[in-house]
Amino acid sequence: MDACYQLRDVSFRYAQPWVLEGCSLDVSDGEILGVVGANGSGKTSLLKLMAGLLRPQKGRVCLHGSDVATLPPLEMARLVALVPQESQVLFPFTVGELVLMGRFVHQRGWGWESGEDLRIARHAMRIMEVDHLATRTFQALSGGERHRTVIARALAQHTPILLLDEPTAFLDLKHQIDIYGVLKELNRERHVTVVVVSHDLNLASQYCDRLLLLHEGRPYRTGPPKDVLTVEHLRVTYGCDVLIDAHPMTGTPRITLPRAEARPHLIPQ
Repeated sequence: MDACYQLRDVSFRYAQPWVLEGCSLDVSDGEILGVVGANGSGKTSLLKLMAGLLRPQKGRVCLHGSDVATLPPLEMARLVALVPQESQVLFPFTVGELVLMGRFVHQRGWGWESGEDLRIARHAMRIMEVDHLATRTFQALSGGERHRTVIARALAQHTPILLLDEPTAFLDLKHQIDIYGVLKELNRERHVTVVVVSHDLNLASQYCDRLLLLHEGRPYRTGPPKDVLTVEHLRVTYGCDVLIDAHPMTGTPRITLPRAEARPHLIPQ
């Protein structure tokens, strides 16, 4: 498969030290890539670099051969939809209005929404099960409802690439499964390329074609889940021992945390 993203020796920092350093990566058209790693390993920054929200101090991030830094924002928005970990909405927009904003990049002329825009927005709300909340304001929603609304907006954007930062945060088990089911269907039916940051190693293992394991701002391992999620690799990158067996349905690695031992010396006397 051809590469849609090419990252070459990418380094980025907000101040000191480097958040990402010497990161090289190819993302193939039509794959589901999971980005995993401990807190502070650079996962969110990597996603923002791929979305063009940040620019590397060193190296290049290319999308279909063009440096992301040179692409006009409207062109990027027609190619890539980003679901951030948290979304701030300052004005009292309704769920319906927010999801419809995903259609803005496809509008022409005066920018009024068409019947097609309304149809796609309604469909995205139904997929994320927020259609019954269409007239509610974003501020009146629970954390899970807000997250599903933001994902619906990204789906309405109808881009060939989806970047998602913790898409199952705040969601119950049913909606976690539903989200990954939607991503799988988009990937299979529309050949959408998906890059998803996840702290849930079991979901990433089960649904992603390939994983990138980051460690202290550098790629540590890249490959299929069975090659990346090993006891040794997780011991090095997460600093703990885990139990790993095969998922009974998919055969992918399944991670189980051992029972934590009490540590009374950490409790103030």
